Amino acid sequence: MKKYKVCSMLYYIAAVLFYLSAIVTFVDGNDNSMGVVWLCLGSTHLCLGSVYLNKSKENKDNKDK
Repeated sequence: MKKYKVCSMLYYIAAVLFYLSAIVTFVDGNDNSMGVVWLCLGSTHLCLGSVYLNKSKENKDNKDK
C-alpha cells in the first residue's frame, strides 16, 4: 500500500518538473513544439500519479473489509 503512495508522489513531482520545463521552453520562445512535448509528458505523469493513488485507496478499502 505504501509503495503506491510513494510512486504516486514521485509521478506528481515528475509532472511538476515537466510542467516547469514546458513553461521555460514557452517563455524562451526558441522551439514551441518541444514545449508541447514537455506539457504532454507532464500531463501523462499527472494521470499516472492519480492512477497509483487510486490503487492505494482501493487496496486500503480491500484490507478494511
